[in-house]
Formats: sequence, structure tokens, C-alpha cells
Amino acid sequence: MYNDNERNNNNSEYHYSYRPNYDEPLPEVQPVPEPGEHKPRHSRAKRITAAILCGALLVGASFGAGWFVKDRLLNQKDETSIMVSQRELPEVTTVNVDGSTPLSYTEIYNANVDSCVSINASSTSYNFFMQPVETASSGSGFIITEDGYIVTNYHIISGSNSVSVTLDDGTTYEAKVVGGDEDYDIAVLKVDPGDTKLKPVVLGTSGSLQVGDEIVAIGNPLGELTFSMSEGIVSCVNREINVDGTPFNMIQITAAINEGNSGGPLFNIYGEVVGIVSAKYSTSSSGNSVEGLGFAIPMDDVKSMIVDIMENGQVTTRPYLGISAWYDSQPQLSGVSAGVYVESVEAGGPAEKAGLQAGDVITMIGSSIISNRDDINSLSKTYKAGDTVTITYVRDGQVATTELTFGSTTDASTTSTETTTQPETDSGRGGYSYGGDMDEFFEQFFGTSYSSGKAA
Repeated sequence: MYNDNERNNNNSEYHYSYRPNYDEPLPEVQPVPEPGEHKPRHSRAKRITAAILCGALLVGASFGAGWFVKDRLLNQKDETSIMVSQRELPEVTTVNVDGSTPLSYTEIYNANVDSCVSINASSTSYNFFMQPVETASSGSGFIITEDGYIVTNYHIISGSNSVSVTLDDGTTYEAKVVGGDEDYDIAVLKVDPGDTKLKPVVLGTSGSLQVGDEIVAIGNPLGELTFSMSEGIVSCVNREINVDGTPFNMIQITAAINEGNSGGPLFNIYGEVVGIVSAKYSTSSSGNSVEGLGFAIPMDDVKSMIVDIMENGQVTTRPYLGISAWYDSQPQLSGVSAGVYVESVEAGGPAEKAGLQAGDVITMIGSSIISNRDDINSLSKTYKAGDTVTITYVRDGQVATTELTFGSTTDASTTSTETTTQPETDSGRGGYSYGGDMDEFFEQFFGTSYSSGKAA
């Protein structure tokens, strides 16, 4: 049915209705809902689903974008955090030691490591049951001639049956002990390199060292860390320390020195050898632990002795008095409170030629006051064979002087006398001490002997 009135009232809207049965009343016409007034349930569900999908897409996109950004940032960080230098690395070159050009530590090492050696010595002794006991020691040394002369410490090779030396390149030679001096703790070895010319060090002058000068040591600490270099400064020059009851004039240094460094070279900043590393204090006299106290024998003190050993197998310039002396002045016999009591004088020796007699008490040698035997021992490093000195002595309560010319220990009489043993003393070298025959000890130092039963 078409209803014009409804069309007019509804702004030209058309409504249709079908009546298959005209007898039935017409159904009530439902008004058309305004837009937005009614939302079907299926449409709301679709919108919710769409919202969820959009949220999921947004979360996924954000997650993916996050990974993308993170990956890009990480990659960017890795690229910028690793900086590669474009600087050309300097070539490691070996320079010549000329004594006038200061060298860097690297240059000192490269110029001298081929001249340094590792030393291994072995000896055989017998225990109480006469069973052989093998002992070994290790140390350092340095080459001083192309044909194989090597300098080291005496205590490293003392009493050894065999000695071998190893160069930086691993070459090993059997070494012969040419000779040594226990007092100065120096020894000379000889190897046969055949047609190979070894590289020697350049010997410098220790007298030019001053406190604060830079120094380096090359050696084999612990006998395992071969050809290691340590650096430091000169802490003191002409430092007198007591080693085995014997005063030593030493160079005190701060470079790290450990067991196995003994015998190695001490270099100045010019690459010259100015000392022989010899001792280290690890504890003080009071038992306190200490660090940074290393010592080296000044090269000026032993340079002529090294040549003497090379030529004669021993130090022939050691001064010799030719007396047998007590430790002190024996005041109960002499009435003198300080000095050295002369028990006997060797016939034809320097003391007899100077007019000294048994019973005299030596109180001064040169300008040095003599209080006991240790003072005489210390003078063995002040004088050498052939030097002439004024001896001041007391005889029968009267003070007198005489001129004495030192002889050489090589001319000393070998007549045996009664002996005694020197007690061991704190050496500052980790227990290394002298415990040999006292007459031999005195003859090594000053050509004097010590009578039995009179040790202080």
C-alpha cells in the first residue's frame, strides 16, 4: 500500500507492506530508528574484534620496531666502541751502545739481552751416611768477550761440579770456571762458542752514578723467569753493607731483585754495565720485612780483578800482611783497649820487612783506626798488593809507626797452622754465609791466619 500522507510526513520516504490476507488487520508500522540510536550486537562484536586486532598489530609493530631500533643501536654501538689506530707501529731496532746516547728501556734491553746468560750449576755432596746428594743453584751472568768469557757471582758456582750457561736464543754451553774471588763475590767462566762470535756488553764507570739515576737489571729471577728486566733508580752510592761478616761497598737500587738475579748486569741509562747484581735484603736486622732494597757490586771496584782472574785464574792484587793475629787487642796481655794483637809474623813477609813483631798491637793502618780484625778485613778493598801504607802500633806501651808495603796473597806462605771455624752471620743474602777454615779465610783476605781457640 502506498500512503501519500506518510510519504509527505516522512520527507519522501516510501513504506511498503504486503497483505496476503486482506481480512487480517494491518501490522503496526515501526518507526525507522535515527542514525546512532540503535547498534546491533553483531556490529559491536565486530568492532571489539577489530579493536583487539588493531591493538595486537600495534603491539607487534612496536615490539618489532623495538627490536629493530635495539639491533640498530647495538650495531651502531659496536661499530663506534672499537677504535682502531691508524698509527704506524715503530720498528724494533737494536742500537749500538756508544756511552754518550741515552737509551730507552726497550733499546737497552734489545741492545744487551743477547749478552746476558742464565747460569745453572750443580754439585755433589755426601750426607752422614756417605750417600751422594745432588744440589743445584741458578743465577745470571753477562758476556764480556766475543770468545766466551762470562762474569757472574762467586757464590753461584762455588763448590760446583758442572756449570752450564744458556743464551737468550736457547743455545746452551758447558762452562769452565776460570777462577773467582769469594771476598768480592765475583767469578769468571769460559765457554767455547766455536766459530760463533758472542756479543759482549760494554763496561761503564760506576763512579759516575748519582742518587736518582735510572738503572735497569736483566737476569733470571727465581731461575725460571729467564731474561727479565726490572727498572729503578740508584738509592745510594758507596753503601757499606755487611755480608758474611765482610763489609761490602755497594750500589743500592730500587729495581726488583730476587733469587736468580745474582750475577746479572746492572745497566745505566746509556746501556753500559756499571755493576754486578749481588745481594738483596728481604728482612732487616730486627726481623721486619723490607722491599725495594737491592744491591750491586760497583764495576769500578772489580774491573781490574776480572782481568786479573782472566789472566791468572785468581786475584793476584789482593793485599797481604803476613801476620797471624788475634781478633782484638787482648787487653789482658797488651794493656791496649783497641786494636789487633799480632801473635806471630811470617818470615820474609811484608810485616817482618816492616819491622813488626809478635806481641805488637796494630791500632791504625794509614788513616783508618783499627779496633778489631773486621777493620783490617775492610781495608782489603781499600788497598792492593804493592801499595805502601803507614802502620801505627803499640809495643811495650809505646806508640810507634812503620812503613809497610803490601805483598800479594799469591806470594803468601802455605804453611799450615791450627785452625778454627768462623760462626755464621746474618748475610743479608738469604742465608748465604761463610763457614770455612779460619786460616784459609784470613789468608784469602790479608794473608793472615788465626790461631785455634781464640775466636771471639
